[in-house]
Amino acid sequence: QLQLVESGGGSVQAGGSLRLSCAASGISLDYYVIGWFRQAPGKEHEGVSCYSVRDGSTSYADSVKGRFTISTDNAKRTFYLQMNNLKAEDTAEYYCAADYGTTCSDYFGMEYYGEGTLVTVSS
Repeated sequence: QLQLVESGGGSVQAGGSLRLSCAASGISLDYYVIGWFRQAPGKEHEGVSCYSVRDGSTSYADSVKGRFTISTDNAKRTFYLQMNNLKAEDTAEYYCAADYGTTCSDYFGMEYYGEGTLVTVSS
């Protein structure tokens, strides 16, 4: 089993920054991908970024490219989402999720989930 715990959410003004963390405990993540997803009020879950633990490859949604960066610590047990130049439309509940494989599926295709952390960006 794998447990994921997000932290780092909060309220920030547009143009500001936040760094979200996703702490993983349990099974080895060597062949897993870690994805960050978000759900804005009244909207469906949206994939934000994906990190492959095996080869370090990353991917981003077009809406966050150039503003968000996904990374991990040396132990590859904590995963970060650095969010810069935040916009009001980035307001959402942010979730990390994990799945076995090399690419992130959509949110409901992932295997393990955290409980989320709320990001509110005021304009």
